[in-house]
Amino acid sequence: MKRKKGFYSISVVAKMFSVHQQTIRLYEKEGLITPMRSAGNTRLFSEEDVDRLEQIIYLTHKIGVNLIGVEIILKQQKKLKRLQGEINKLFSQTSAQMDEESESLTAELKKSSSNLLEMKQKNSTKGSSVKNDTKIVHPVVDENDELIDDWKIDYDE
Repeated sequence: MKRKKGFYSISVVAKMFSVHQQTIRLYEKEGLITPMRSAGNTRLFSEEDVDRLEQIIYLTHKIGVNLIGVEIILKQQKKLKRLQGEINKLFSQTSAQMDEESESLTAELKKSSSNLLEMKQKNSTKGSSVKNDTKIVHPVVDENDELIDDWKIDYDE
């Protein structure tokens, strides 16, 4: 349902959902909705209030859930939303930690690779103990510095 932004009176909201104003007052009395009040004590329904009321009316009129059931469903939805937020936060933190560890390991890998290449060059000038038919292949890293292939030592026959 397409609605304009702003606040709505109880009569407008009642017409939106084709329910009696007393039904909306009952939902408020039961604590299922809590619209704001104007200085003159008129109920003012926000977009969130209207969305929640739409959900309540769907549960009660279309599905046949009683008000206690609606209250339980709404509380569980709120709890589920909070838990989902916590899970998302933990996932983000874990992802950030993994990215940091990956960067650290990539830097360490590059350093080790450089050290090994230096050692190989020093050994080749001094008369290396490594056979001439042994070829050391350093790891292959893509443009994001992610390891594509592991260290390999190829032995020519």
